[in-house]
Formats: sequence, C-alpha cells, structure tokens
Amino acid sequence: MPTIDSHRVGLSMLVLSAMQPNVLILGGTTEARELATALSGRPFATTVSLAGRTAAPAAQAAPVRVGGFGGAAGLADYLRSNKIDFLIDATHPYAEVISANAALAAAQTCTPLLGLRRPPWQAVDGDFWVEVAGSEGAVRALGRSPRRVFLAVGRQELSPFCSAPQHHYFIRSVDPVDPPLDVPHATYILARGPFTEPADRALLESNSINAIVAKNSGGDATYSKITAARSLGIPVFMFKRPPVPDCPSVATVGEAVDWLYQAAGLEVPRGV
Repeated sequence: MPTIDSHRVGLSMLVLSAMQPNVLILGGTTEARELATALSGRPFATTVSLAGRTAAPAAQAAPVRVGGFGGAAGLADYLRSNKIDFLIDATHPYAEVISANAALAAAQTCTPLLGLRRPPWQAVDGDFWVEVAGSEGAVRALGRSPRRVFLAVGRQELSPFCSAPQHHYFIRSVDPVDPPLDVPHATYILARGPFTEPADRALLESNSINAIVAKNSGGDATYSKITAARSLGIPVFMFKRPPVPDCPSVATVGEAVDWLYQAAGLEVPRGV
C-alpha cells in the first residue's frame, strides 16, 4: 500500500480537521463514484468534483461541485480555502491536464495526494491493436481507403476526424455531439455504459464496422467492444495512455479507502 511521504507532507498536515478529515475526490469515473459510496458513513467529509462535461452525470453518494478550478493555482486555492486534508485523483486515465494540476496543487499546499489509477487493458491472443498517438495518430493510421469506423474516444477528441471525410463514422457518446462532425457520413449512437459483448458484437456486425478507434480506458464498463472486436477480427486503433504524475497510487477502491484510513491515522475497521 502506498504510504505518505512525511518529508513532502509535513507534520502540519497530520493535524486534521476537528470533526472529520476533508476529502476531495476528482471524479467523473466509475471508481470515483464507487469511492464516494464506500466513504459514505465513514469518518470522512467527502466532496466529489466533476468537470461538468456530461449533461446528466450519474448520481453521487457525496456532495458534488461542478466545473473547473482555474488550473493548478485555482485548485490550490480551493484546497486551502476548503481545508482539504486529502486529495484523490480518480479522473479518467486520459484526463492528463487535471491530473497534472492536481499534482502541482497538492505540492503547493502540502496536501497528501493519491491517484486511483484504473489499470490499462492488455492485448491477448486474437487482438489486433494498432497503438496511436491520439486522434491525429488514428487518422493517419486509418489510411486513405474508406472504412466504416466505430469511434469510442469521447466528444473532445472527435474534431481531427473531419480531416478524413472518406470514412463513415459511427460515434457512441453519452451526450449528443454538438455541433456534429463536418463529414458526409456520420451515425450517432447515444448510450451510457456498461455495455455487453453480445450487444457490441451485434452493433459492429449490423453496421459492417471494419475499424475501431478507442482509448485504453481499462475497467469492465466498455471492454465489451474489445472482446467483440477480437471475436470478429476487427482491428482496434488504440490511443496510447498519457503519462501520469509521480505520486502514490492504487488500483482499487478498497485500497484507496485503506490509504485514507492510514493517512488519517485511523484504525481500519474489520472487513474493510
């Protein structure tokens, strides 16, 4: 289990809030929501921060703040003014800007920081993955010949595909793509995971998909498209993961709960 760096944190940060340690979770992921739920009823005052990019985010088991902080400096101000004792970065693996800002703000305020990092998927026998550097890399790798491409990369990463209008794009997203892509052929699929392999396989087959562009998000909620692609022999153009800040990190919600108890100097209840 990761431990607190006492030289970085300083003894002053071990003097926690009088009532309960204040925990800020940078969220937007299943793990962030599950961590908020796991901390409900425990001796922590938890707040979940959402970027606000999703119109109807899933319900949270803790108070929610929505919107950006104004960079690392703004986040540092928030940590100070709200007397945050512990910062948990449970954002999406590709939310590299907020993760970098979290590391800077934590360092500036001597706030203990933990990364709740979802492990990436690993290719297995039968997978045909082409690793690409973001949307621009995917556009180059798809080539000039027209393809029927399933895009599962998030609305913020769609615009580069306008430079390759020869493809027919099938775009799955939680919220509508507005404005739509400036391409002659685009089909929009509004859906929220988790998804299943039979449903994704049927979607790929019924639309004659012959290429998938995806982020290596990890987890179970959207892995079904990867297993469906494997069964159908469809290549997956997989975004490389961005680097993450150097800070203590765990892979599971249970480990994050344990870390918080240890960091706060509290005894971990049996069964946790």
